Amino acid sequence: MHEGQLRDCWLIEYSRITKIRDEERKYHEACYENYRLFEEGSWLAKPVKTVMEQLAHFDGYDEVTALDLGCGVGRNSIPMAQYLIPREGKVVCVDIMPSAITKLLAYSAQFGVQDRIETHVSDIGDYEIPPESFDYIVAVSTLEHVDSEQTFKHVLTRIGQGTKVNGVNCLIINSNLQEIDVRTGEEITPCIELNLTTEHLQYLLNKHFEGWEIVLTTLKKLSFNIERNGRQILLKTDCLTYVVRKT
Repeated sequence: MHEGQLRDCWLIEYSRITKIRDEERKYHEACYENYRLFEEGSWLAKPVKTVMEQLAHFDGYDEVTALDLGCGVGRNSIPMAQYLIPREGKVVCVDIMPSAITKLLAYSAQFGVQDRIETHVSDIGDYEIPPESFDYIVAVSTLEHVDSEQTFKHVLTRIGQGTKVNGVNCLIINSNLQEIDVRTGEEITPCIELNLTTEHLQYLLNKHFEGWEIVLTTLKKLSFNIERNGRQILLKTDCLTYVVRKT
């Protein structure tokens, strides 16, 4: 492939990623405007149960430092920060959307944990995780939003290197995504940056975390309706939960 073809391929992929992220931004901003954090009616109503359960690993710690990749408006970050109140520590929150970070800061003040929250506006594919800095790293429905498999591998490497000994990673990732137009039954191209097969996703995770203790791994097939540009879409996905501890 010569230089011109490589440039054309790059432009096509860049356009695809840009379009997907614009759609995701519109979806999330609408959700954040229409639903308040921890109020019934949306997925913002409560934190992810598995994320909160893993905090028990740190009950005997005097200080805990956590990282929430793709934090949104604080669905998991704020409850994690509340967990820290009897001890020292902070939750570092990273999200690509400035509007989400703005709302997170407002919610952290509302719930009295603003002194435990540190925020960064960044694509998680670009965010540098300092080595051996975190006891707990969380990434919920965010790693599938990196721009390529290569970036996905780089992020997994940074996560592993950034975890302290005995630290825990809680990764929840969607794979095998399908989108179906409810009205026509037509299967359309999923609006997701990285749509790995479940088998390949499991292979990559096991490879990157070889030698770590597998605390929990589950696979659930999920389906739910969403609206995108006025179209009712049935979204089907394999949701993989992968919790590991660095021994």
